[in-house]
Amino acid sequence: MILAIDSSTQWMGLALYDGSQILYEKVWRTNRRHTVELVPSIQNIFKETGLEITALKAIAVALGPGSFTSMRIGLAVAKGLALSLHIPVIGVPSLDISAYGQPVQDLPMFCILKVGRGRFAAREYRSNGKTWEVAGELLTLTPKELEERITSPTIICGEIDAEDRRTLERRWRNALVANPAANMRRPAHLAMIAWTRLAANEVDDPISLAPIYVHTLGGPAL
Repeated sequence: MILAIDSSTQWMGLALYDGSQILYEKVWRTNRRHTVELVPSIQNIFKETGLEITALKAIAVALGPGSFTSMRIGLAVAKGLALSLHIPVIGVPSLDISAYGQPVQDLPMFCILKVGRGRFAAREYRSNGKTWEVAGELLTLTPKELEERITSPTIICGEIDAEDRRTLERRWRNALVANPAANMRRPAHLAMIAWTRLAANEVDDPISLAPIYVHTLGGPAL
């Protein structure tokens, strides 16, 4: 089994995946209570499912971008579990998780996430016919800068609140905004990405693995 941990924003998520089915999944919005909510929520997984934590084969963790504090907490817990259980840890960028959940279409797609001061973290993806592949660098952009990059019909997905949705749908004529359910960054998708990487022995060093902080992209750290 893989345990997936996503605490990169106020939307937190946990999932268990055994390579065939999702055994557990929980997504919830926290009011900056990552420190007190994350570990008890992980403990509850094994109480509720009756599964043993020692059956885990790896830990998957969302790397951000996102909130400085929440990402640090999630990564610290993931590393601690991996080291104590002597199992690999696999880090996955949060926007890659958002992209994974979108139906594959023959259109460009930008996954976005608010990073403060009116800016978005954004990355472009393109379909290879089966999955979405990264098609550009991770950027921090103002809404205007992002709009200028969307010159043809383009899927927009990610953490999009009501105000952003109104702006995107009314003013950006080329923006095809994903529906709210598709925009949810699911920890089950994180677990499935990590399972594929585990099978290919593409794991990370638990000591050097680091989150993607916004300030490393030229924007403010949250």
